[in-house]
Amino acid sequence: MPPPAGAAKVYSHREILEVMTGLLAALFTAMLSTTIVSTALPTIMSDLHGTQRQYTWVITASLLALTITTPIWGKLSDLFSKKLLVQLAIVVFVAGSVGAGLSQTVPPMMAFRALQGVGMGGLIAVTQAIMGSMISPRERGRYSGYMGAVMAVSTVSGPLLGGILTDSVGWRWCFFVCVPLAVISLVVLQRTLKLVTIKRHVTIDYAGAVLVAVVAALPMLWVTFAGSDYAWVSWPSGAYLLGFLAAVALLVVVELRAAEPMVPLRVLNNRTTLLMILASLGVGMAMFGSSTFLTQFFQLGGGNSPTRAGLMTIPLIISQLLVSTLGGQLVSRTGRWKPLMVVGAVALVAGLALMGTISHTTPYWQVALYMVVMGVGIGALVQNIVLAVQNTVDVSQIGATSAAIAFFRSLAGAVGVAVLGAILANQVTDRVTTGLRALGVGGAGAGDGSLDLNDLPAPVQAVVRAAYGDSFGELFLIAAAAAVLTLVTVLIVKEVPLRTTVEMRPEAAGDVSAALAEDTGREDRGLEGPKTEQIVPDQQAAEVAAEQGSDQEAWDDPAARKVVAALDVLTAAQDRARSHQAASTRTQAELVGLVDALEQRIDEVAGEFRGQIDEIRARLAEPEVQPSLGLDGEGGDSLRSYEYRLLLDSQQTADKVTRLARTEAERVLADAEQQVAELQARIATLKQAEAELAGKVADQVRVDA
Repeated sequence: MPPPAGAAKVYSHREILEVMTGLLAALFTAMLSTTIVSTALPTIMSDLHGTQRQYTWVITASLLALTITTPIWGKLSDLFSKKLLVQLAIVVFVAGSVGAGLSQTVPPMMAFRALQGVGMGGLIAVTQAIMGSMISPRERGRYSGYMGAVMAVSTVSGPLLGGILTDSVGWRWCFFVCVPLAVISLVVLQRTLKLVTIKRHVTIDYAGAVLVAVVAALPMLWVTFAGSDYAWVSWPSGAYLLGFLAAVALLVVVELRAAEPMVPLRVLNNRTTLLMILASLGVGMAMFGSSTFLTQFFQLGGGNSPTRAGLMTIPLIISQLLVSTLGGQLVSRTGRWKPLMVVGAVALVAGLALMGTISHTTPYWQVALYMVVMGVGIGALVQNIVLAVQNTVDVSQIGATSAAIAFFRSLAGAVGVAVLGAILANQVTDRVTTGLRALGVGGAGAGDGSLDLNDLPAPVQAVVRAAYGDSFGELFLIAAAAAVLTLVTVLIVKEVPLRTTVEMRPEAAGDVSAALAEDTGREDRGLEGPKTEQIVPDQQAAEVAAEQGSDQEAWDDPAARKVVAALDVLTAAQDRARSHQAASTRTQAELVGLVDALEQRIDEVAGEFRGQIDEIRARLAEPEVQPSLGLDGEGGDSLRSYEYRLLLDSQQTADKVTRLARTEAERVLADAEQQVAELQARIATLKQAEAELAGKVADQVRVDA
């Protein structure tokens, strides 16, 4: 029996691996491009005559574009073809990479880096949405481990590869190297990715998209210019803050009224989603901040070459890779994600705090040990945060929810890089000024922010390198404070064992329909919600119900619980009606095909009889060549009489077979029409029940209002 319409296809391990090859290649390319330039940036800024502020913005431009576009891509993936969107993101990313590699000045470099960020936002958001649409949360732990490993390797190996390319073939190849891999992933996904696209009317939330961009951009612009162009406590800072709060308030109003909100605020009703969004803030700052400033610490603070600076980050790479891969396997086998996340959060806070003690005199082995601890934390948290959220939402919200996590993680990373970069610039300026005065040299040029140290005298170089080396510790201490928020949220979040089905809405609707009947004291007339035991095991339904119960207990308004439960039942009724309608269409098509085949066979049999009759008639019409004896001994007249009787018998047999066949065909067609009528009646009953339930919900909302 074919699966109901709309049911998620079950993919084999081989099919998933084929698709994952293309997805991971695209994701590796996107994540690599965010960090590969970090090692090359001092050289790039030197060649293009950039400053410390421009250094920060070459990184921030791509992160800002990534942050702004991630929720937009995520919402679009719930509305349009995920395959088309991921391919479009790859094309945009390739265009930005080529443009950045050909840039001759810093402003075009920042513009093309922003275009790269648009493509990266699509790759990160749509890749996670595709995984959520193909793999159940229980199995997703294993594949999320692969994805986490790729993110870990690309995030931290980028500086290593960037250093090697910068020292060997030039910094422009840091952008060109990503293009071939992106093209390969495009070809692989074209051949292997086959997802069903649900065609429906689409309303794009343009106002929400613009407001998301404003909300993400304002805090980054504020922290970039604060402390240099104006004081942290001043009227420009107040204007930025008020503008940000106004944009947030307007975004909430617009998204609550939008038919297809760009950022579905209803996902925040889920306690797990809300807590994991908060947890992603500290992870984002640690992940992006470490990759951005570690190589700068090794180069400017330690005087190492780009290649050597990249090699010095290997401990962070290995620890992230191992923990992400092995942790994903462990989560997939046990179905539990919280213990690993608690260990990761503790390691993240400890690692960042230890990194906060480094200076230009700290030995490398000590820094390497601290990086290992920090890498354990990042590797254990990045993908499991997404997994924990995807486990509590339906597949129809996978794209928007995954994008929400990526959005806040990227926002924390972008704002974190901007804040830490501004603090670093101010700290370095103060320390260089103090150091130059101690040498008896005027400090007038200490604040120009130039990153080209090669032409400076040796004593001045020593002062500048010491200033950089001693300033990075404070950056990691700030990141450690942000990571404490991650630790707290991971400790208090309620763990729900991973479900083994891709979809969760059927059993959720069944649970809330029972809750609605209990709350209202009335049964739904003419409507039977889908039964949980027909879809998932009882234990799993209880787990989902427990999670929903924990979220509903947090609501203070009982009317809100009734309305949400009623809406879930309404959605289940709509799904059931669509399923019956699709089944009716399939049944009718099968019966029509059967009738057509039967009529065709009747025509074939009748044709054979007609051919035999024509042959006998032709023989009767032939002239006699010679007389022959008949059966009665009187010659050919008796034989012709016998053949004529045989002809009549054949004609009567053919007519009888034709009548019987047509009678059977008419009976089958009548049965088919009766079944179609019964299915249409059931669909009409469900639609009537849906309308009555919608009226109940509207009445309840008016009463509660």
